[in-house]
Amino acid sequence: MNEIPIAQPPWNGLGKKLESTLRRAIYEFDMLTGVDKLAIALSGGKDSLALLFLLKAISGRGMPPFDLVAINIAGEFTCGAGVGESYLKAICQKLEVPLITKISTRKLEDLECYSCSRERRSLLFSAAKEAGCRSIAFGHHRDDSAQTLLMNLFHKGEFAGLLPKIHMIDYGITIIRPLIHVEERMIIEFAKQAGFARITCQCPVGQQSKRKKTDELLNEIEQHFPNARHNIAQAALQYGSQKAALKADLVQK
Repeated sequence: MNEIPIAQPPWNGLGKKLESTLRRAIYEFDMLTGVDKLAIALSGGKDSLALLFLLKAISGRGMPPFDLVAINIAGEFTCGAGVGESYLKAICQKLEVPLITKISTRKLEDLECYSCSRERRSLLFSAAKEAGCRSIAFGHHRDDSAQTLLMNLFHKGEFAGLLPKIHMIDYGITIIRPLIHVEERMIIEFAKQAGFARITCQCPVGQQSKRKKTDELLNEIEQHFPNARHNIAQAALQYGSQKAALKADLVQK
């Protein structure tokens, strides 16, 4: 195995900007008040690994310390980076972060984004509560929120992106998204510099998903309106309704 990549301070300019942007979201949306133990959904892709490194780096630095617990959903077919469990274990061991692995039961014949998302979410929530965590961090970034807003607008006529903080009352879990202000291109560059860039989805369905097509549409729109992603994501944060966003979180990809 190649050397295990670990991103940690002292940062270069990009790392400093990412940490600053993450801290801004945490303070702006009051994500960590009263949280002394935080779960993180760790797929092994660039987004979740970047979030893991950044959260580990800020704990106890300008804010109260908190313990991290990483949760990975494995299985024959799952929406993730396709990296081996040993790779994630090695990273978590270096960071002294416990890793919990849950297995998805999905098979090729019943692969479908909506039901798969619900199963993974249920596994993550149950694992977080078993570990004593009432909050779980997801690696969704600004571009994810822009895509989600358009998908919900086109699918259901609802103006809703991804909320930065959601209390899932039925599950007894709070979701936080500390990367909500971060552009995907920054995460890609950060992952390349630190050596943990990986293919982000190995699911045979995901490559033809509505989310993928929405991203391609946004690329076309940005040729005419360069600030489209930023503006759409900002509109989602400012005007998206709580009710619509709660339902939107499980929108079919």
